Amino acid sequence: MSQSAPQTIDLLIEARWVVPVEPHNVVLEQHAVAIDGERIVGILPIAEARTAYAPRERVELGEHVLIPGLINTHTHNPMTLLRGLADDLPLMVWLQQHIWPVEGKVIGPEFVRDGVELAVAEMIRGGTTCANENYFFPDAIGATYRKLGFRAVVGLPVIEFPTAWARTQDEYFERAAETHDSFRHDALVRTAFAPHAPYTVSDESFERIRVMADQLDIPVHLHLHETANEVEEERKKSGLRPFQRLQKLGLINDRLIAVHMTQLTEGEMAACAEAGVSVVHCPESNLKLASGFCPAEKLRKAGVNLAIGTDGCASNNDLDMFGEMRTAALLAKAVAEDAAAFDAGYALRTATIQGAKALGLEASIGSIEAGKQADLAAVRLSDLETQPLFHVISQLVYATGRHQVTDVWIAGKRKLAARELVDLDTVGMLARTHAWRERIASLDKG
Repeated sequence: MSQSAPQTIDLLIEARWVVPVEPHNVVLEQHAVAIDGERIVGILPIAEARTAYAPRERVELGEHVLIPGLINTHTHNPMTLLRGLADDLPLMVWLQQHIWPVEGKVIGPEFVRDGVELAVAEMIRGGTTCANENYFFPDAIGATYRKLGFRAVVGLPVIEFPTAWARTQDEYFERAAETHDSFRHDALVRTAFAPHAPYTVSDESFERIRVMADQLDIPVHLHLHETANEVEEERKKSGLRPFQRLQKLGLINDRLIAVHMTQLTEGEMAACAEAGVSVVHCPESNLKLASGFCPAEKLRKAGVNLAIGTDGCASNNDLDMFGEMRTAALLAKAVAEDAAAFDAGYALRTATIQGAKALGLEASIGSIEAGKQADLAAVRLSDLETQPLFHVISQLVYATGRHQVTDVWIAGKRKLAARELVDLDTVGMLARTHAWRERIASLDKG
């Protein structure tokens, strides 16, 4: 009986280790990931893969671990151009006296395009392959992600005051519907409603969002319980905590992506678990703005789907998901007063499969499994900073820097090769960034 001929595929990546995330805490040694087109078709030992497949391209990564591309589940990526503009200030001073005044003078399609392009370059070099975006001009944002071949969920903003994007409530919703329609069939770009926060969005708008999100079958992504002051101001205004107000409006459900959540009662955590709410923890932004501590370990124990995000570069000041994983794990241990809390394997899940679940994309991305999209990052672990190596997943979370990411693929397409960005004009990007720096610096007189 003759042996069947090897299957022709586009790409075979052979790695010293593969961490698929699903199954949990598994490390596969000397394994290969077979890719054809956009999708993973197999994960198997290297020797078997060389017999089973005839790849058009073979990539050998003898000192690397291959992981799912990281998912940044809360970003304001055009704000990359505001990195470091107004540091070391309280949240409302930072927003009202610096960020919002400058944004009002520069915001527009060009600002958004150039900020997103800079962010995409930074994210790819850090192993991130998907972002959950929340900013104005989502049409320009989505078009930029599409052009650059980067996976994103683009927020459709709603806020109760006029902006350069929309002037009235009706216009926000009209433009949201138009933008959603323009990306309805896009392979990489999806949409979500992005009401800013309970303190800037009316009950009427929230009710419209609930109805339209159901009709369009998209998530609702908003800031919630970011600070104690936010909770107290809402309680004074309506007699309700912001979470209770959203419950009353029917928004506490499995579409909700609730960001920050530093002020939570036991009952609210239980309600999130029961309703299927996803919470996005942004530890470094919360620390920098002194917003409070998300009870991450309590949320984990309650069964809440917890993801992590960097927030925007104006309040972090980077898009480094390796740093965010490490900070999230360390902070959770301190808050819980438990060194075993938020272990390394769980931290990696918050940056991969749990982020995918929050976005409704867990069937497509977030783990290395046959049939899923080939969103992958290769991380070199032979550097002296990650030696000696006892536990691969622990080393990824606690000792690895984003500079060790060498190669990245999104939907099977190479985006980073040996630390070099593919098909991105870095010279032009830096020139545009420098021009924005001069303009913005002249505007911020606070």
